[in-house]
Amino acid sequence: MSQKIIFDTDPGIDDAMALLFAHAHDNVDMVAITTVYGNGVIEDCTRNACYINDTFNMGATVVQGAAGPLTRDPVGPTVVVHGEHGLGTVEVPLDYPINIDPRPAHEYMCDLARENPGEITLVAVGPLTNLALALQHDPEIVNNVKEVVIMGAAFGEGGHRGNVSPVAEANIHDDPHAADQVFCADWPVTIVGLDVTHQTFFTGDYLDELRRSAGEVGEFIWQVSRFYLKFYSEKVGVDGCHVHDPSAVAYVADPSLFGVRKGPVRVVTEGPAIGMTIQKSDERFYHHDEWSCFRSQQVCVEVDNQRLLQMYKDSINSLA
Repeated sequence: MSQKIIFDTDPGIDDAMALLFAHAHDNVDMVAITTVYGNGVIEDCTRNACYINDTFNMGATVVQGAAGPLTRDPVGPTVVVHGEHGLGTVEVPLDYPINIDPRPAHEYMCDLARENPGEITLVAVGPLTNLALALQHDPEIVNNVKEVVIMGAAFGEGGHRGNVSPVAEANIHDDPHAADQVFCADWPVTIVGLDVTHQTFFTGDYLDELRRSAGEVGEFIWQVSRFYLKFYSEKVGVDGCHVHDPSAVAYVADPSLFGVRKGPVRVVTEGPAIGMTIQKSDERFYHHDEWSCFRSQQVCVEVDNQRLLQMYKDSINSLA
């Protein structure tokens, strides 16, 4: 039975790759796309979501969300990674029709979860502002959603500690206060972070092969990946890119791909380590312990990367 998801995203090159994956996989039913600032400003992210949804006949409801973080000053779009408007050298016309639900994203999330109790999974691959606003708007959402799956954070497994600071991953760093609220809330959260996304890699050859085999969808993925791969080549020195946002979709489609570690998670919200995520994974009593009073959450620490890559390829090819 397919999993109904609301996909909360800031498209974004790897977000676009993940949206197509969610659309393609039989185990995932993407009923809505909610947008958030992050890889671009909210207007660009919403326009990109509408364009992808329309172009590939996804049939999802698009809903616009937060334009900035809860408390901290905005970090700004990651233009160096995703280009001026989020999709690299693929630019959606600025006058592209924006057909969206009139509600703010956090209100839409609460309404849909209330109408479908126990059925909706929130999959968030950008800053977690919309989810934190949903918690504030209707605290009962923790009882109405099935689960929350996020792409973000880094816990140091295999040396994967951060990508925008030595200790912080970008989505968490963009709104650490929201992330701390989401991780501490009484709902089940699975965190698919750099600990596993850095273990899976779309090589240049892999993307070339998708271009040949997956028709219009493969061509689009190849085109948007050009800017991304240029960044990885110049800044990281590799031919390809890590599989960030699609890994969150992969978890929803098949959790057996991942090994997890359990324990409450907190986020550093100020100072030089802002955005750092820390999990208490032992049962020890500490005199100073602001973790143990919160729900234990799952952090992905292992991944069957070859099986994930094959799943992605098979799913995208099915759209051809």
